[in-house]
Amino acid sequence: MQFTVTIDRPGGVDLALCERVAARINANLEAFDAGANYTLEVQSAGLDRPLVRPADYERFAGKRARIVTSLTVNGGKTHRGTLRGLRGEAVILETDRGELPLPIATIKSANLEYDPRGDLQRAKQERKKAHGSSRHGK
Repeated sequence: MQFTVTIDRPGGVDLALCERVAARINANLEAFDAGANYTLEVQSAGLDRPLVRPADYERFAGKRARIVTSLTVNGGKTHRGTLRGLRGEAVILETDRGELPLPIATIKSANLEYDPRGDLQRAKQERKKAHGSSRHGK
């Protein structure tokens, strides 16, 4: 048997959390059936985490995403942009062309898109802000 568990929580998931969860699951599985052979994989949702529930589109509003639809919408099936949340039964994606409503029923798959340049820029701005405020405090 093989078990795969994906962990997701606000603030992210680190290796220590994956290890704690795996240890707890292993203890429970062994108590349930000590002789069973199994493989357990515990992982984080990752930087390109899938968006599977309607609440995910609200939770990650403001983040970049790639959404693939089962029907052609606005001339294509693959759409990239910034999530703006939900409006009724549609996911709102801000694209270069403007707001694009994508009916939830047509979404085949959706994932966040990790932008390393964006992270580097944010880190640089935070360092600059921290450095500037420590100077003004003297």
